[in-house]
Amino acid sequence: MFNKMLPQRIDNTYRGRKLALWLFALVVIVKILQCLMVIFNGDFIVRSADGIPLDTYTPAGAQTVLAIWALLGLERLIMFLLCVLVLVRYRSVVAFMLALLALEYLARQLILYFVPLVRTGTPVGPIVNLILFCLTIVGLALSLWKQRDLGAQDVPVTLPRR
Repeated sequence: MFNKMLPQRIDNTYRGRKLALWLFALVVIVKILQCLMVIFNGDFIVRSADGIPLDTYTPAGAQTVLAIWALLGLERLIMFLLCVLVLVRYRSVVAFMLALLALEYLARQLILYFVPLVRTGTPVGPIVNLILFCLTIVGLALSLWKQRDLGAQDVPVTLPRR
C-alpha cells in the first residue's frame, strides 16, 4: 500500500480505479471554487457558508477575520493547484494527494474541536466540507485498489500434452 501511495518514480502512470480520478477532480474543483469565493467574496462567504457573526465584531475585528480567511484561502488555493498538477501530469501520486487532503481535513477538525469557531445558525460550509471529505476517502480507497490488468499474464496458457 505504501508503494502505491509513495511510488519510487513520480510520473503519469496511474494504477488505481478511474473513478478515483473523477472524484479527485471533483473535490479539487469544488475546493478551488471555495478558495476563490473566500478570496474575492469573503464577506458573503464568511457570513453565510461559515456562519461567522461578523456583525457582532468591531469593524477592525471583522476586517481581520476577513483578511485571515482570504489568506487561508490563498494558501489552500496553492495546495489545490498542486492537486491539479498531479491530476494532469503526475498521476502516480494521486493516492498520496488524496491521503494528504484527508489528513488536512482531519487535522483541521481536531483543531476546531479544541478551539471551536463561534457560528450562528446552521452554516452549509461544514456540511459541504464533510461531503467532500467522504468523497476524498472513497477516492483514496479507489486509488489504492489496483485495476485488473488484462495483459498477457491473465490469458490462460495451455501447455501442449506429451
